[in-house]
Amino acid sequence: MEKWKRNLWISCCAGFIVSIGMSQMAPMLPLYIADMGIHSTGDIEKWSGIIFGCNFFSLAIFSPIWGRLSDRYGRKPMALRASLWLGFIMIGMGFAQSVYQLAALRLAQGAMSGFQTAIIPLIAQESPREHSGWALGMFFTSQVTGTLLGPLIGGFLYETVGIRYDFFVIGALCFLGFFLLFRIHETIKPQPQAAALTLRDTFLKLPSLQLIVGLFVTTFVMQFAVMSIEPIITIYVGYLAASSAHIALIAGAVFSCTGIASMLVASRLGRLADHIGSQKVLFAALCLAGVALALQGFAVSPLQLGIYRFMLGLAIAGLLPSVNNLVRQYTPSICLGRIYGFNQSAQFLGMFAGAFFGGHLAAAVGIRNVFFLTAFLFLINAVWCLFVVCRYAQAAGEI
Repeated sequence: MEKWKRNLWISCCAGFIVSIGMSQMAPMLPLYIADMGIHSTGDIEKWSGIIFGCNFFSLAIFSPIWGRLSDRYGRKPMALRASLWLGFIMIGMGFAQSVYQLAALRLAQGAMSGFQTAIIPLIAQESPREHSGWALGMFFTSQVTGTLLGPLIGGFLYETVGIRYDFFVIGALCFLGFFLLFRIHETIKPQPQAAALTLRDTFLKLPSLQLIVGLFVTTFVMQFAVMSIEPIITIYVGYLAASSAHIALIAGAVFSCTGIASMLVASRLGRLADHIGSQKVLFAALCLAGVALALQGFAVSPLQLGIYRFMLGLAIAGLLPSVNNLVRQYTPSICLGRIYGFNQSAQFLGMFAGAFFGGHLAAAVGIRNVFFLTAFLFLINAVWCLFVVCRYAQAAGEI
């Protein structure tokens, strides 16, 4: 097997295992907070939001730093460091005795992690340019698959061994990912001179600053739109199926439609991007996402909502891998890690802002209007993609 393919499969396995572990956090968090003596529903909701968001906040700040260090010392050492740190932090959470300790550990998790900041540029740089879209799509598929399975496994562990031991299992999964990553053979040598580049020098090396910053905005908009919807899906399902006694089950099925669709088509869209250009896939995915979100605002039944959520999953499968591939194509290798770090910051800021403002927007303008607002953001972004990304790619000879 070629080295780049071997590296890809190892990265996918490690990403899958780590995603299984990390995706157990969200559904288990309210139960863990209640176990710590917080019994008021309002207080549990408040602390769940604070503790869950802490990680995104610190990740947004520190991702560019870890990206810069990966340029200097190599992607593999940074991926190993991040997965090892995640293992220790998860085990530490199993010993937490208060919500304050848990919040501090979540902050430390984001500050010292940076797993994706190292592994995504490693895959992008090690893969041949003509296969990088497919490679990034495969890694995205592995992450989505792990994220779908994680809550199911977490629920089983909660019922069988208890919530604290669940965190120990998550830590063990992160350690398993750490040992897998040892088998990666990084062929692109680190460039110590990268650390000497100032922020200004880094952006001056970019062939098109407008394009790269626009891709950061696209990443932010995508995560903001998705995360602003997720907290209110269950409420929306309850509104659409008010007479049903199985709201939680229906909401879970509707919620999972997006991930299932992304899992099924991400690698195929990556391969398509290698043939026709990531800019075309990105434009089509932005348009489809806008239409799918608008249709969700018009849904009159959970079945319709599930179909439109499936459409959204198809769009998301083409968004993030395309953005990552375009960043790879238009960023010099000497600063690739740092630029990916900034893109990760945009991703986590979007997740944090979406999770924080989604509920407030729904309360202020109504649930249906949140779908229309996020659809509008995607469609505006699609217009920008058409006039900036596609034209730049055409001028650069990519079309």
